[in-house]
Amino acid sequence: MEAGTPKKPWGGRFAEAQAPLFERLNASIPYDWVLAPYDLLGSKAHVRMLERIGVLSAEESVALVSGLDSVAGEVERGELEWRLEDEDVHMAVERRLTELVGPVGGKLHTGRSRNDQVALDVQLYLRDGVRGHLERILELMDVLLERAGSEEGRRAVLPGYTHLQRAQPVLLAHHLLAYVAMLERDAGRFIGWFESSRMPLGAGALAGVSYPSDREGVAQELGFAQLSWNAMDAVAARDGALEYLSAATICALTLSRLAEEIVLWTSQEFAFARLPDSWSSGSSIMPQKRNPDGAELLRGKAAGFIGRFTSLAALVKGLPLAYNKDLQEDKLYLFASREELDLVLEAAAAMVEVLAFDSDRMRAAAEGGYAQATDVADFLVAEGLPFREAHAVAGRLVALASEKRVSLGELTREELAEVDARLDERYYAVVDLDTVVAGKVSPGGTAPARVEEQLAHAREVREGLVREIQARVSAPEATEQGGL
Repeated sequence: MEAGTPKKPWGGRFAEAQAPLFERLNASIPYDWVLAPYDLLGSKAHVRMLERIGVLSAEESVALVSGLDSVAGEVERGELEWRLEDEDVHMAVERRLTELVGPVGGKLHTGRSRNDQVALDVQLYLRDGVRGHLERILELMDVLLERAGSEEGRRAVLPGYTHLQRAQPVLLAHHLLAYVAMLERDAGRFIGWFESSRMPLGAGALAGVSYPSDREGVAQELGFAQLSWNAMDAVAARDGALEYLSAATICALTLSRLAEEIVLWTSQEFAFARLPDSWSSGSSIMPQKRNPDGAELLRGKAAGFIGRFTSLAALVKGLPLAYNKDLQEDKLYLFASREELDLVLEAAAAMVEVLAFDSDRMRAAAEGGYAQATDVADFLVAEGLPFREAHAVAGRLVALASEKRVSLGELTREELAEVDARLDERYYAVVDLDTVVAGKVSPGGTAPARVEEQLAHAREVREGLVREIQARVSAPEATEQGGL
């Protein structure tokens, strides 16, 4: 791309060419070419609207739509030449259209501004992105449900943690279903994004346009349920982008927490699970290493989502209405987050699918961590002891078992009596791991019967999400192609 070209479509009042350095600073075409399919989609709807209101003749409309289809083909094949002098994707498309169809191409921009045009492109781009994210969230939910619903998931016991200390034993299915519940809310946030998605085209630069635009018809053609009803808001608002980045960031944090558990579980210290060689990396100097780099990268990429959300929030916080050039930067944050969220969702599903659990190791950890202590306290409460006193007795039992380096179930009858006379033979049934798990019968608990309910509920939730997605996501698709 050459800088310093004197002729610009908006350059009628300018006598000098742009400084080459300013042209480089000003241009968004090095990255916003990604919006080309959406720009073309919106442009064709705009042309048909101009014909309906009598601004274009039928022949002009056919020529423009045909030309836009030709440009779309070039974009799809990676043949369109992107030039720095075009500044942005909108002018690049218009320039190439005019090369193909002649002066009538100059009529394309009638009744619109790049301000409302880019706002539309971003809405279409994000809608496509949300559609893809929702599909991948469902795929990850399916993998988690499959692992949770397996015989292993229903029977394997591992310690649940608080403060990264062994707390209470839970079924593996119960632990995995916690992530299904988190992903349900992640999906809900993306579905909710459609509520704030409004069709901005026709707002012009900020004050509307001098044509009786059929904005409702354009919205219907492009699959929007709502119009932006204030022109200044239509071109200046970026809360839809912020809402998208917020949902993407929270989803990335969900994946980061899952990734952190994979890192811990696959460590030699935990050894609850193992990733296959295909999802592990080695060391350049230490031959024995098997590193969970995939999970670590999922965890690490969450930082980028946080940074991009924060950056866009900082960018818009002090902008006066209406459009300001600062808003050009929003695409850098949106493009990276859309691409990376799809990547990490797919990677998370792939890793969970191939994770090999060690049920014996998990059970031994649950036995050895005194995770039944709360159940001992509950037993003593049933014997008439106030909970605080029962808590203290159970604590002394844990201290004794820790001192003797045995599990709670390995303390002798005599040792129990020394701590409290109420701890008789029934104690051993109380600290039996399967009994402890089965005892958590409150709704949402880890008792097998409750976990079965959660599995059934999660499957219903999944099907409900599918129905809601199908109801909300019914818009024309655009495919990203080409590049600089």
